[in-house]
Amino acid sequence: MAVTLVQVVRIPASGVEAFQRFESYVLPLMPKHGGKLERRLRGDEGRTEVHVISFTSREGLQAYMDDPERARYVPLRDESGATSELIEVTDVGER
Repeated sequence: MAVTLVQVVRIPASGVEAFQRFESYVLPLMPKHGGKLERRLRGDEGRTEVHVISFTSREGLQAYMDDPERARYVPLRDESGATSELIEVTDVGER
């Protein structure tokens, strides 16, 4: 079953460059696991990002999280000091 997630990321000013490098390496890995970055939004100050992410299956999401290539870049994320919240969501349709 498909999975849709919203991720809210808060990045300290000193960590923006490291976090952007992390993303430049890991986001391109999503498609090989059935993932897609549907939307990538950034606040005006450049220190808050909101991602809408979908995966064709829960197994694909887990495979992405466990991908050894992705793991190589986790130290960049840690260096950035970013914190994130990952929320599983469902589409409720239009009103």
